[in-house]
Amino acid sequence: MNPQFMVSQSEWVAELEFRATGPERGGGNLQLWYAKDGRMNIGTSSIYTVGNFDGMVLVIDPYGGKGGGIRGFMNDGTLDYKNYHSVDSLAFGHCDYSYRNLGRPTKLQIKQEGNTFEIIVDNKLCFSTDKVKMPPDYYFGLTAASAETADSFEVYKFNLFTSRSITREEPRRAQPPPVGQPDNRGNAPPPETQAPSTAPSDAQFNDLQSRLQTMAQSIDSLFQEVKQLAEKSEGRHLELSRNVIAADRLSSMDQRLQGIEKTVRDYQGQFSSLQSTLKDSHSSLVEGLPKHMSDIITTKGPRMGLLLFVFLGCQVLLAGSYVIYKRRKANGPKKYL
Repeated sequence: MNPQFMVSQSEWVAELEFRATGPERGGGNLQLWYAKDGRMNIGTSSIYTVGNFDGMVLVIDPYGGKGGGIRGFMNDGTLDYKNYHSVDSLAFGHCDYSYRNLGRPTKLQIKQEGNTFEIIVDNKLCFSTDKVKMPPDYYFGLTAASAETADSFEVYKFNLFTSRSITREEPRRAQPPPVGQPDNRGNAPPPETQAPSTAPSDAQFNDLQSRLQTMAQSIDSLFQEVKQLAEKSEGRHLELSRNVIAADRLSSMDQRLQGIEKTVRDYQGQFSSLQSTLKDSHSSLVEGLPKHMSDIITTKGPRMGLLLFVFLGCQVLLAGSYVIYKRRKANGPKKYL
């Protein structure tokens, strides 16, 4: 926490310009403190890690899931925020405000005028109360806390104004000279006039210089991002070119496969007709062959009676021949040796 911004007046206006950028689901918060002994009691703590502190803090974070918001918390030094069970319930005021990735700085104003305490964001009232009056001689400071996917907070400037001048001199009345003494007021030298201070010009120059540096850094980071995008687009172009060549090859292969599929489909029809023809031929053969063979045997085959007659005739001839042979052999002349 930076303790250099001390407020010595009871009425004042503080302005903070910041910008928050990050990924789609980034996190983190920014705290604007108005506290006593902030360097010692607060340090670099956030609203969830600070202990006892005396003062007020504005928290800018994505609490509530509505794109972001601004909440106000107070403590009189008796409450330990770090060990409190529900810190979010201690807010005395809040408003919803989407501050992330706006592309421009956000202007946050804190006003303490009389008994009215107001928080204004981009010239629109965030919240106000007449029950809070900040004491003087406290310090302004900033802290930030990051999440796993952190946002980037850029603080452009912080201005502090007082509604009344710090010193106020009443005009002195001219006293009449003592009795008996001459009036030398006409001979008195005129009061010296002070030269206008150049502090505002120096502050404006420093502010302009810081803005130019921030702009140069932003332009450099933007150039780097554009360069990375160009490299990525070139790589994608080459990859798409290779994919187009592969797509042409796949298209030709697809056409060939379609031709083969068409030919196979034609052959499949021919095979089906051939199969049906063979099936019909087989059925006709199985059904007609036994009957046909039976007809052949019955009509074309020899008769059994004729076969028996031929067989018996052959046997009779053989038996007669054998008997004649025996008789001739018995009646023939005999030879004696």
